[in-house]
Amino acid sequence: MAAALGDVAEVPAPPPLAWPSDDIHRIPFWAYTRPDVYERELERLFYKGHWAYVGLEAEVPKPGDYLRTVIGERSVILVRDADGQLSVVENRCAHRGMRFCRAKSGNATSFICPYHQWSYNLKGDLQGVPLKRGVRQDGQWLGGMPTDFKTSEHGLTKLRVAARGGVVFATFDDAMESFEDFMGPTMLGYFDRLFNGRKLTLLGHSRQRIPGNWKLMQENIKDPYHPGLLHTWFVTFGLWRADNKSQLRMDAHGRHAAMISTRGEAKARADVTGDVTVGVSSFKASMSLHDDRFLDVVPEAWWGGPSAVMMTVFPSVIFQQQVNSVSTRHIQPRGPNAFDFVWTHFGFEDDTEEMTRRRLRQANLFGPAGFVSADDGEVIEFSQQNFSADAAQSTLAELGGRGVGDTEHQVTETLIRGMYAYWRKVMAL
Repeated sequence: MAAALGDVAEVPAPPPLAWPSDDIHRIPFWAYTRPDVYERELERLFYKGHWAYVGLEAEVPKPGDYLRTVIGERSVILVRDADGQLSVVENRCAHRGMRFCRAKSGNATSFICPYHQWSYNLKGDLQGVPLKRGVRQDGQWLGGMPTDFKTSEHGLTKLRVAARGGVVFATFDDAMESFEDFMGPTMLGYFDRLFNGRKLTLLGHSRQRIPGNWKLMQENIKDPYHPGLLHTWFVTFGLWRADNKSQLRMDAHGRHAAMISTRGEAKARADVTGDVTVGVSSFKASMSLHDDRFLDVVPEAWWGGPSAVMMTVFPSVIFQQQVNSVSTRHIQPRGPNAFDFVWTHFGFEDDTEEMTRRRLRQANLFGPAGFVSADDGEVIEFSQQNFSADAAQSTLAELGGRGVGDTEHQVTETLIRGMYAYWRKVMAL
């Protein structure tokens, strides 16, 4: 029967959220595409129960310096106040909710909302309200705020802050465990290996928007299977191959992980042929460099052996040490089908000028147009296109078995399985 004029057609409710089986080695496509899943992720993974990366202390070195960034989709500001202390406040005026800070970074003595000129100090306390008492006409005050209005009750939302080794995390969750407990002893050890107390220096940023679900980037850096197969640079020049001495480690929950690899002695293209290159289309035996300084790798004392450690801190950040290039990679969700990816390249205050140039050269392997990382953005986009086309299907993550555990090799997807075991528990799926 045809609907009567003016009737509103009923929109069928989405099917209930239920993982199709008890396993963690098959991830349903809908986990990457459903808006209701995404909204639950924001609430349970970004706004509660987790520390989220916001930036480096080197990005706000002086009193008054601030950096506008995000946690999930909520805009926040990392700021160093006049006393040199770090604060993180939500970029939302307490009056009418406007996102008042529009500059990406800068230096300020206060924050003023342009809508009605409410002003806040750098700690987020409300300092001034125009026409708070109203306006005086004919000997009397008209309008204004109620007599019981207290500026102390209307500051910006203040987040808890944890700074360690020059890296700043924040959380909206007042009941959140300490940052150290959140990381766990194993992951904290790898964190402290990179951020070992030396003062960081900022080398630059790059950013891109990738049309794929944010979890795919966490997966990508928990996946040692693909680097020696997808990336021509890695397999051809021996920077990351399946036969490198390797370890995979995770925290007790399976949420954070580290892929650790030690580059072999082979440096020249001719030295990297072998079983792991046979039949690999990305291996280019004829490839050579016009500028071989890209392979000018100098071991550093703080490495302690591994030439590369790729560390994922769930859900928001990746810490990269890939030979001499070091950076943070901030995952910023933009709906279920896209995320912004912000790279912050850094060095150390005691680096020589030569080492700084080396870090900058090797950073060309990464970022939106990086010789390596451009591949990752492309395969994530193509994967997301298929996820959206048929939500009834699932991905397969059975390499190395179907369980979860640390390994001494790269030929496994154990870290991905560990992440989804945790994800399912927190998401109550």
